[in-house]
Amino acid sequence: MKALLAIVVTVLVSPMILLAEQPATAQPPDTPPPVAPDNPGPSPLQQWIDNTIPPLPSAAQDPAAAQTALWKGILSPPTGDAAFDGWPGDLDTLQPGQIIETRDVTATTALRMPTPIRQSQLLKFRSTSASGTPSFGTATLITPAAAWTGPGPQPVEVIALPINALGAHCTPGYQFSHGLLDNPSTDLVVFLPSIWWALAQGHAVLVPDHEGPLMAYAEPNVAGHVMLDSIRATRALGSDQFGDSHFVMSGYSGGAIASYAAAMLLREYAPELADVVVGAAAGGVVTDNRDVAHRFNGNISSGILLSVALAVAREHPEMLPYMNHLAQWVGTSPLKDICGDADGPLGVVGFPMDVVANVGDSLNTPIANQMFDKLNLGDRTSAVPLYIYHGVWDPWIPLEDAQRTAREQCSRGVPAVFREVLGEHLTGYVTGSPGLDDWILARLRGEPAPTDC
Repeated sequence: MKALLAIVVTVLVSPMILLAEQPATAQPPDTPPPVAPDNPGPSPLQQWIDNTIPPLPSAAQDPAAAQTALWKGILSPPTGDAAFDGWPGDLDTLQPGQIIETRDVTATTALRMPTPIRQSQLLKFRSTSASGTPSFGTATLITPAAAWTGPGPQPVEVIALPINALGAHCTPGYQFSHGLLDNPSTDLVVFLPSIWWALAQGHAVLVPDHEGPLMAYAEPNVAGHVMLDSIRATRALGSDQFGDSHFVMSGYSGGAIASYAAAMLLREYAPELADVVVGAAAGGVVTDNRDVAHRFNGNISSGILLSVALAVAREHPEMLPYMNHLAQWVGTSPLKDICGDADGPLGVVGFPMDVVANVGDSLNTPIANQMFDKLNLGDRTSAVPLYIYHGVWDPWIPLEDAQRTAREQCSRGVPAVFREVLGEHLTGYVTGSPGLDDWILARLRGEPAPTDC
């Protein structure tokens, strides 16, 4: 209890980043009432928390207005860059993938590249939220300085970096379009070699900000939509250069959520890309959110779980009525702007989900089950060949979940490859790279996709 009280005090005295700083045109999806009347009542600990910590002050008397105010309060603060903060008023008149604006960001992107690049462009395009409403996405398109000398049009690697963040300034798009010392996000640096390798092959590289404009970390529907719409935007922007190109998608850990989701959603969301995207690779991927949530709950991984819960609530405000007073204060504090290099260390406190909920056994409630169902893409079939790899000693993401996903996709006729690689979750990124690189090159050469099925 002393540790809990210490954190509560810290949160309550922290400077708030509240409603006035949120993008005025961003609106929450329609918020349904709580899903079921049979959610368990609060536990004694949860009662103590809500009796000890006051609710957030709100000028709204209407419960719906209060919930909208809370939703705005948990959003990532604006970056100060309209490309990432501004919601166009005519989104409903645009088609998914339609370009809204572009910006040349070659000078700032080049600072992070060991070899010369010809151009880097920030793309802003229409996309779709988790609930199906018009939204937007951003991505960075990088082309190497050396001319493409291979057969056919220059291929494009769509690389989903593991953003794993709550703050919009943590995205690759923001980082590539700003100076090295402008709100740096050090965790992205670790994964830049995948981009460097692709550029060294002469490939163009497309790096989507796959958490979407609301920074909905680990929400797969948003991630898949942004990935696919970034491909649509690239083909439209450079129709003479990339209109006939082959695209291959890849991602690791948080980025794997995006590449996996894009493969699963492609057939229903962007069927015209079925012959354009030649494969999708996912390493250290989460495919069973229910399993991972229970494994992360209350241990050293709890910081990631709590961050994901807050981020997902940005796209699913039906979760908001189940936040207790502590969660409301923490969710509207400066913690809502952290990058991936901070949410992991937060797990040292080991708080279980029940500490921030107002219903008992919160991961097994009707609302939790409804959310797990919304985040589950296991009933879909990949529209493209798959390459799934996983660290054999991964202590965080279950190896058996990835194995099961590969088997299920095989049983549905998908050319799928599964590889166990040496190491745990972090080292698996390195040890899995050689096999991944060979698979990507083969897909872009047009070779038949191998299969373990």
